[in-house]
Parts: sequence; C-alpha cells; structure tokens
Amino acid sequence: SGASYTTDHDFIRKWAEERGAKPAAVKGTGGGDDPGIIRLDFPGFSGEGKLEEISWDEWFDKFDDNELALLYQEKTAGGEKSNFNKIVKRSTVEHRKTG
Repeated sequence: SGASYTTDHDFIRKWAEERGAKPAAVKGTGGGDDPGIIRLDFPGFSGEGKLEEISWDEWFDKFDDNELALLYQEKTAGGEKSNFNKIVKRSTVEHRKTG
C-alpha cells in the first residue's frame, strides 16, 4: 500500500506508539530551546546514538513551527505493520496533491 500524509498530532502519536517509536531529535542539530531536526526513533534501528529523546510537546512544537507533515505507511506490501515514515515540508505535500 502507498504512503499517506498527516499533520494530525493525535494520529501521529498513536501511529508511533503502536510501533514503539519515541519522539526524538538528531543530536547536535539544535541549540538552546531548539531541539533541532526531529525524527521518530524506532527501537533497535539505525538512529541509535545519533538521536536523543525529546517530549511529544517539544516534537510537535517543532513539527508545527516548521510546517512539517508525516509521510507514513500503515502496512507493508506483505500486510505487516509498516514503520516507514519520513518527515517532509507541508508545502511539498500540498504541491504534490494539487500538481
């Protein structure tokens, strides 16, 4: 199945928590109150050591301030629960919808 986009906080949080993912920031990209580049951190995946956990509040502040959207997949082609996700600019998504 293809990927979908969302900006819905409750949906994103539920989607992440169902997969054991935590809100995180890439270490060394922020400063002061700015968490930097945000990601969803899945346990046991490649981000280990590069990501630090932040609160959902901080994550969503950054998400909205930067007008981001989550590109996500519910299930893989084989019907398994998919962890595929990418954080993209909302403008990219809106352009794609209309274009």
